[in-house]
Amino acid sequence: MQVNLTRVDQDFHFEATGAAGVTINIDGSPQIGGHEAGARPMELLLMGLGGCSAIDIIQILKKQRQQIDSFNIKVDAARMEGQVPSLFESIHIHFILGGPLDEEKVRKAIDLSLDKYCSVAAILYKTATITHSFEVNPSKLQA
Repeated sequence: MQVNLTRVDQDFHFEATGAAGVTINIDGSPQIGGHEAGARPMELLLMGLGGCSAIDIIQILKKQRQQIDSFNIKVDAARMEGQVPSLFESIHIHFILGGPLDEEKVRKAIDLSLDKYCSVAAILYKTATITHSFEVNPSKLQA
């Protein structure tokens, strides 16, 4: 796996490109001179956690013939204050799925992802406590 980063300005803005050619903007916080021109590196880790777990969950639920009409994820995290590096110490992921889903299958898919399959979670577990919750909103029938 390889990614490439190219500096865009004279401060902290970079364009990162992965193997598929998709570009993501990365920037530092305004406190250090960034310009809000991209996601911060620690935000990208949380996005990676959400994306990694979502892919696992969708794969598992598809194999169980579960219909997912919508899927949102909210990730909240706290970092170790006053330390360098300032690692994540706690992360909470809230999954919001819509559709005619079996809640027990959703629960099991989330557990399997976060405890067994998600590589990003496996890395973050080394410094952070990761908790999760979920809700299932059945699809509304159209009249």
